[in-house]
Amino acid sequence: MIDRILDMASWACIGVGSFFMLVGAIGVLRLPDFYSRQHAAGITDTLAATLILVGLMLQLPFGLGTVKLVLILLFLIFTSPTASHALAQTALSTGLKPRAEDLRENR
Repeated sequence: MIDRILDMASWACIGVGSFFMLVGAIGVLRLPDFYSRQHAAGITDTLAATLILVGLMLQLPFGLGTVKLVLILLFLIFTSPTASHALAQTALSTGLKPRAEDLRENR
């Protein structure tokens, strides 16, 4: 019984993570400016990958494989938002303006 619950939770995490990955990919392709696309990529990278890794952890018996997935998850949680912030800050400091500012100036 507990195996069935773990399988359902695992597949739910993997399914929701895959859905967020798909929505993020569509966002990267369809959003209008760099900052919007970068936000979609950053959220997708963190949230979707976290859900998929948690789903994979639920599938494995506790052991070395689970420890490796936890280490990958911790690395991803710390580096992805930092890299996204650094990329956006660099774009802003080099003069790339967000589209929202352009829309306010046209009023």
